[in-house]
Amino acid sequence: MIKDKELLEMLSDPKTQRAGFTVLVSQYSETLYWKIRNIVLNHDDADDILQNVFIKAWTNLATFQGKSSLSTWLYRIAINEALDFLRKKKLSTQVSADDEPGIASRLLADEYFDGDEIQVHLQEAVALLPDVQRTVFTLKYFDNMKYSEISKILSTSEGALKASYHLAVKKITEFLQKY
Repeated sequence: MIKDKELLEMLSDPKTQRAGFTVLVSQYSETLYWKIRNIVLNHDDADDILQNVFIKAWTNLATFQGKSSLSTWLYRIAINEALDFLRKKKLSTQVSADDEPGIASRLLADEYFDGDEIQVHLQEAVALLPDVQRTVFTLKYFDNMKYSEISKILSTSEGALKASYHLAVKKITEFLQKY
């Protein structure tokens, strides 16, 4: 694993830029995939979004200023792409939650999902959260990120994140109590 400083040096040098990007993709693909997957839930969608993340990272390498870590920059791109995807999906379908197939049936039909019934119900509850609460919950609960890290990624205050997380936990708890 190459450290960010070395990787950034590779990415800034035209002679090693392509090799550096290959390293970037191999080092961050899995982590970014799971961050995206926890937001959009579907493997194929997460895969497509991940490709878009790396395309966006490649085209915007020159704009990376180093004010945050490389991973924070990539996480911000990934989360924004996932949230944009969800917004576009909502706009294009304009279907109510009652009209679309349940998250449980979609998860159980997904060949890449290997969870049990409890995980299906948890994912159902998470899927019902508003986008921002879902993202905060996912980063805090599944990825065990600190509020300070999430704050940098989402460009918001730690207090707002704590409130979003608390509301998300409350909604999930209420949902899970039905089972």
